[in-house]
Amino acid sequence: MLIPVILSGGAGTRLWPVSRQAYPKPFMQMADGQSLLKKTLLRAMAVTGGEVLTVTSRDHYFITRDEFRGTIDDAHVRFILEPCGRNTAPALAMAALDIARRHGDSAKLLVLPADHLIRDLEAFQGAVAAASELADAGQLVTFGIVPTRAETGFGYIRAGAPINARARQVIAFVEKPDASTAERYVQSGEYSWNSGMFCFAAGDLIAEMEMACPELIALARAALPAVGVPLELPKDAFAALPDISIDYAVMEKSQRVAVVPVSFDWNDIGSWKAISELDVGDEFGNRVEGPVVLVDSRNCFVQSRGRLVAAVGVDDLVIVDTGDAVLVSSRDKSQAVKRVVDELKLRRHEAANVHATVRRPWGSYTVLEDADDCKVKRLVVRPGQVLSLQKHHRRSEHWTVVFGTAQVRIGDNEFSLERNQSVYIPVNTLHRLENPTDADLCLIEVQCGDYFGEDDIVRYEDRYGRV
Repeated sequence: MLIPVILSGGAGTRLWPVSRQAYPKPFMQMADGQSLLKKTLLRAMAVTGGEVLTVTSRDHYFITRDEFRGTIDDAHVRFILEPCGRNTAPALAMAALDIARRHGDSAKLLVLPADHLIRDLEAFQGAVAAASELADAGQLVTFGIVPTRAETGFGYIRAGAPINARARQVIAFVEKPDASTAERYVQSGEYSWNSGMFCFAAGDLIAEMEMACPELIALARAALPAVGVPLELPKDAFAALPDISIDYAVMEKSQRVAVVPVSFDWNDIGSWKAISELDVGDEFGNRVEGPVVLVDSRNCFVQSRGRLVAAVGVDDLVIVDTGDAVLVSSRDKSQAVKRVVDELKLRRHEAANVHATVRRPWGSYTVLEDADDCKVKRLVVRPGQVLSLQKHHRRSEHWTVVFGTAQVRIGDNEFSLERNQSVYIPVNTLHRLENPTDADLCLIEVQCGDYFGEDDIVRYEDRYGRV
């Protein structure tokens, strides 16, 4: 049994302003309209007809479920929800324990980060088959990408003696090198890029953890809930696990690690420069997505999801417009975008965490205006969904239905609102909004008061467990 384990975490700060804390890199849509997460799911389904396990943040569960809807049957997808980030070793410890408990020690994990791009599906399937065979023999297998350049942004794997025609023993895992060292690695032919993809039997990983990091696996066992769909990890118990990668915790210490070198078109989408190089571009080396006009410009990547963006007489730039934020960077400096996010966090600016459009379990809202004395949102509530029963201490609200039918509770009164009808919700008044129909509901919400933060929501009942 081979069970793909999709690791969907991280912030992807180098891909701001599209990737943000509440909507990180795995949810980014590529030019074809599919997110990196959806592409990873399709890749996982290509190598198994059974279960796919996804480890993700509790905050991203509903968005992830929406991404999967219509692609995989609910009976074949399972979720482990982390209350906080603890890197890949704790995540895989929980996944291995869960899989071993349900399917036995011999069930194999195929570990796939949710933010990688691989287009050559046939080559991927062949590499997985080779890794699966080695995992059956008790090996902990990693996938090494045959390097095409002296890259300083990746870790490397040094290979030793051949195990078979497709795999070699691993001598060492190496940190990101400087330029001259990376050039030496590539020239030697002994090194491959560390892809972060793995394959091993659940029982073998657990056994290696018991030797290499016994405290971690013991804490993971204590944190594993007996039941749950999805399987929600308890916050205090999971937070006690060390923040460490599977490479440091296990792979660098184990004596039975194998590498399968692969040469398919792997990309970890680590920067805007990486995205800009996915396509050849036009005759001037420009690549554009959305409404863009370029004049006398070369080797630029410009993306806009709405507004018209025009650039004149510029070279080697990345320009990304998300409507509420604009990034302008030289292509060679795009790795430094993380510093923008760091600065925004120091300023406590919302753009570090959320977009103008924010996904919620019930649908989404878009901020149309955010002033000191009012905030205006456009809410879209999906069919059959309901917002929490709540109230606010520092703001009143006014709802006007744009289209659809709303079921509303204000205090002890319940009634329906149709298109062009509205209602006022005073401060400190219990209220709830529901869409009882099979079509989307859209309304405009005007908030008035002296504070409009999301932490001024006091929930009393909530279908999505947020009380």
